Formats: sequence, structure tokens, C-alpha cells
Amino acid sequence: MNSRSFLLVTLAVLFCFTTPAAPAAELSLKKLVIALKPDKDPEQMMQERKTLSAFLSQKLGKPVDVIVPLSSSVIIEGFANGTVDLGYLSATDMVAAQKRNVGGILLAGEIEGKNYYPSYWLALKEKPYASVEELKGKPIAFASKTSTSGYVIPMFDLKQKGLLDKPNAEAFFGAGNVFYGTGYVSAVERVLNGQAEAAAVSYYVLDKDKHLTVEQRDRLKKIAEQGPVPTHVIAIRSSISEADRAALKAALLAFNEPANAELRDKLFTSKLIEVDAEAHLGAIRDALEFLGNAPN
Repeated sequence: MNSRSFLLVTLAVLFCFTTPAAPAAELSLKKLVIALKPDKDPEQMMQERKTLSAFLSQKLGKPVDVIVPLSSSVIIEGFANGTVDLGYLSATDMVAAQKRNVGGILLAGEIEGKNYYPSYWLALKEKPYASVEELKGKPIAFASKTSTSGYVIPMFDLKQKGLLDKPNAEAFFGAGNVFYGTGYVSAVERVLNGQAEAAAVSYYVLDKDKHLTVEQRDRLKKIAEQGPVPTHVIAIRSSISEADRAALKAALLAFNEPANAELRDKLFTSKLIEVDAEAHLGAIRDALEFLGNAPN
């Protein structure tokens, strides 16, 4: 190789290593709106809104509004009319969004290497109950009518145990004995103040320092376990572009970095992962069919 050819090859190699990489596509949304379910203490959620907004604003370079609607149906409607971009939803809520073709799964939670977890029935420690069968004819509380771990799976478990043959909770617990809350805390509060004998909630309401105080958790016990419950998901509005979808996914996956893990767990309970949407939701198809609101 002559000196001129050697020079050209050298310059080409240097060019490959010194040419800056193309910048990541900028989020086209002028502002991001992300909605959280109202399943915790309002004061705690107010602080979480601030931290989530600050984190994503820094990652995306755009303003981020974090809202807490009164129900998941408001989030799904926001997907439909374009006022909500991301939503933290239960698997049941996600099925409802899919059924309307307004939202899809961006990421899902992973707990101890699994994308599912158990549902619990909780009661006061001094109560004699040791199984769900013993709650027949007793006042109870479900987390909400759309909660996967706090309604859908517990109801399906009653059917599987032969305790319920139709989707009517009062047929087992008794007329006027069924309360539907607006989240886990509202259901457990009924147990703590004596208005209900038991509450159906996620396992982490009792096992994790997330929704209740240490004093509240010390007063409670698990009397039954059912599942599996697909983990919550971060859902994305269907009309968002693929480029924006990729930018949002990358920003949210940054929560998995060690420095951000504590904040991530406060906001979303667990590690965030990519999942196959149909496989993730498959565990609740039979339950939803029993309850009469399975997707078409």
C-alpha cells in the first residue's frame, strides 16, 4: 500500500470513530400527561406526582403533568380523547383500554423475576378467620369494581372454590355486605375501623411499606391468598407515534438504574420490563369472562 492509500484508510478509520452519533429523536409532544390510579394516601400521592414529574421532565426535556383521576375509566377516556398519554393501570383496566382500541402496554412490572403476584384477603389479627370460606355472610370490602387483585381475581377464586356460581358477590357475602372502594387503602380502612370483616387487596398492601403505616399493617393478617394476578402496566395512548413511544419507553426504563430504583419502587412497585401484551393479560381472561366483561 502506497503512502497516499495508507493516508486515506487512516482518515476513514478516524472519521468512523470521531463522527458523533445521531442524536436520539426528540419527543414530539409539547407536554406529557401521565395518570396514576388513586390507590394510595392522597398526601403520599401528591409527593409522588412531584417526583415523577421532575424525573421525566429531566429525562425528556419537556413539561410533564402527573394527574390522579378519580377512577381508571377517566384514564381510559383520556386515552380516547387525547388528553392522557401514559397511565399506570391494573391488568383489568388494560383489557378495558384494549377493548376500546385506545391504549396498549408500554411496560409492565416485574416482581422477584415474575410478571404476576398474589391477591390477599386481609382481616384484623384478633379475628378468628383463617379462610375465605369463613367470610360467608360477612361484610367485606373490595378495593374497587375494576381492581384485578382487589376484585376480579378474588371473585374468580370464589367460583373456582365452588362458593359462587354467578358474578354476584352478595350471593356469598350477603345482601348489603359488599363495599367497593376507590383503591386499596379505602378497602383496608373499612377493616381497620370495623365496618368490614375482611378486604381484598394486593399482597404488597400488607407485605410492603407502600400503602399503609407500620401501625396499620401490624393490626392486619392474611387469611387467604389467590392468583396469579398480572402485574400493573404502564399503558400508552394508541395514537402516540412509534418514535414518541420509543422515547417514552427509554425514559421510563431509566427507572431501573440502581440510582433510581428506590423512586421507581415507590411509584410503580417494582422493576419495569417489556412484555408480550396478550401473554401478560392471558391470566385474567377466564376471570373476566366469568364476570361478564371479557373483551370481544
